[in-house]
Amino acid sequence: MEFKNFNLHQDLQRGIDEAGYITCMPVQEQVLSNTFGGSRPASDLYVQSQTGTGKTAAFLIVIFQRMLTEDPLFKRKALIMAPTRELAVQIEEEAKMLGKYLPFKTGAFYGGVGYAQQEKLLRDNAQILVGTPGRVLDLNKSGKMNLMDISFLVLDEADRMFDMGFYPDLRKLIKVVPAVDRRQTMLFSATLNAWVKNLAWEYTKSPIEIEIKPEIVTVEEITQILYHVPSEEKMPLLLGIIEREKPESMIVFCNTKKHTEIIAKRLRLNGIPCEFIIGDLPQVKRLKVINNVKAGKIKTLVATDVAARGLDIESLSMVINYDVPTEAENYVHRIGRTARAGKTGKAVTLASEQDVYELPAIERYIGKKVPSEMAGQELYAEDKSAHQYIQTDYYEGRQKDDRRGAKPKGKPPRRDAEPPRNNIRKDSRRDVRQDVRQDVRNDARGKRKETWGTAPGKVQIVAADKDLSDKYLSQLSMEERMALYKKKYARTGKPAAVSETKKHEEIPLAEVKQEVSPRNAGTAGGFFSKLIGLFRKK
Repeated sequence: MEFKNFNLHQDLQRGIDEAGYITCMPVQEQVLSNTFGGSRPASDLYVQSQTGTGKTAAFLIVIFQRMLTEDPLFKRKALIMAPTRELAVQIEEEAKMLGKYLPFKTGAFYGGVGYAQQEKLLRDNAQILVGTPGRVLDLNKSGKMNLMDISFLVLDEADRMFDMGFYPDLRKLIKVVPAVDRRQTMLFSATLNAWVKNLAWEYTKSPIEIEIKPEIVTVEEITQILYHVPSEEKMPLLLGIIEREKPESMIVFCNTKKHTEIIAKRLRLNGIPCEFIIGDLPQVKRLKVINNVKAGKIKTLVATDVAARGLDIESLSMVINYDVPTEAENYVHRIGRTARAGKTGKAVTLASEQDVYELPAIERYIGKKVPSEMAGQELYAEDKSAHQYIQTDYYEGRQKDDRRGAKPKGKPPRRDAEPPRNNIRKDSRRDVRQDVRQDVRNDARGKRKETWGTAPGKVQIVAADKDLSDKYLSQLSMEERMALYKKKYARTGKPAAVSETKKHEEIPLAEVKQEVSPRNAGTAGGFFSKLIGLFRKK
């Protein structure tokens, strides 16, 4: 079914058309049909759907259409809750894209940045509020964000919010919005765990349940390669891969808009014609780039996940993950753009010391390890853009967490990070970062807990006792590989074989805790910088 079959408001349909959305994805068709095609147009929805299936557009279209066509809702607001800052920004971008011709202002509200800009959005009467639970509750408690005029409440990726310890915050938040019979509640979750079911039962009214079967993860026809590489060596390695492979067409994926623009411009400085698409591009230019890519006039495209959504290239020969995606499902969506229609394809992932923490979730999702190779010195190429300042033209809201490229202008934002959460659930989804963080917190409370290493008071760092052959690497656990690469990069700066090293090197746990304590680290970003710095010193 196509979007135009739902007789949407003409200004909303115009935004959908320009976004390149024509045919509804399964979750979109189900959500829109049950909202606009049933006998209960304002029914609550309880949707089980994986990340990347188009659910963001589904609930945004419902909100926009009802606000445009139902007079009592025109001046009301929508509150969309997300578990992470990155997801909140993605939802904000898509809302601005679909609502380009609509009279509604959209704003994102999350921690880790100052309050000034977000408070200005509230004073300007933003009606589409996208945020994380901690910051939204903070703004509401201070009286800056009034939640009593909310007519739409969306809980996106509810299962992840519970895993991250947001369940108490969600309960507090729902108590300060209008009652269940005065709002439409839409709850989206990838899994139906007990926490999600309890929330749906307690805070929705006779919801319509929609279940979208997760797509089968199939990557057998795609040749996958993973290179561990220091951040500063990513561009030389990317250039070397392009020079060796000479792909007929490829997409280079980055995680942020700013980084996307910078990488594209650095590729051009190295003589590789390319274009990039991000949400800040003028619509005319964005459509021109997409059309040229589909027509084969552009061989290399640099893009974010959101900007590349809906872009289907029939004969794409290579996908390169310059940044490891933060969502496991996005890894499959990215590499699945090659090997279409029975053809084979190649997917290369560059994992730096900042990216390795995303790999365990990806490997669990695809059910196997991503094959890794050592990048020999001969694979690196000269980077003509090295040490050059890259001016970004389209990126407007410079994000504090993206400093890999152009220098930010003006004063840095205030570091008003949300306080650390102490109720992180101890389950299989916790990665090594959370383990270390929780150990530091427990020690600060007098609850000494040492989870790493075999000797009391020690953190065990496993190093190779033989050359780093591919066979040897495949036998290491992800934690061992991460620790090994951190030690190796700290010593050499570039991948190189390590031989005859100590089998184990131990760092006193007390030293780790002193170095990366919350007092010394300041924020979550500072915590990880301190932790990585400690590994490098060793």
